[in-house]
Amino acid sequence: MDSNLAVGKLVRLAALNAQVDAEEFARWDNDVDYLRHLTSSPIMPGSARKIKEIIEKTQSEDPNTIEFSVRTLVDDKMIGFIAFDGIDWQHGDTSIGIGIGHPAYRGKGYGTDAMRVMLRYGFQELNLYRVQLNVFSYNDRAIRSYQKAGFSVEGRQRGMLRRDGRRWDFVYMSVLHNEWLNREL
Repeated sequence: MDSNLAVGKLVRLAALNAQVDAEEFARWDNDVDYLRHLTSSPIMPGSARKIKEIIEKTQSEDPNTIEFSVRTLVDDKMIGFIAFDGIDWQHGDTSIGIGIGHPAYRGKGYGTDAMRVMLRYGFQELNLYRVQLNVFSYNDRAIRSYQKAGFSVEGRQRGMLRRDGRRWDFVYMSVLHNEWLNREL
């Protein structure tokens, strides 16, 4: 990927290195707050070996998934990941997921910057038309970040998630190429 295409104001996107990055992912998988914002599945930490296998399998077998590590510009520290998943090449549509695993970098603009860089890559390099995501309604920080990056709320599935004795909605958001382009100008 063109280095300028992969660089934002705070972060750069880089290829995942299964051998090295799996250890960091395993550390993040022991952070309940991280996992509760990332997945609706029950919390089950993963081992570095298992995570390495998943990364290697995705990289070698799934042409419809593109994953990157999120690294700081200042010290090249890996602080998270971002990925397009389930790319529909015919229609130019995909889902996106992001996680800022390193707690010291959450809520400081790194995720928003990574999302902007990934959208630029998706719309300019991959010729995507639409990028979508879902987020839990209790994750106000992520919803604000996604809106800053250009996403709009499309709808909700009410009460889809049960956490800590409460029901939460899945919030569905997307951004279209022309919306992103108008925002970037």
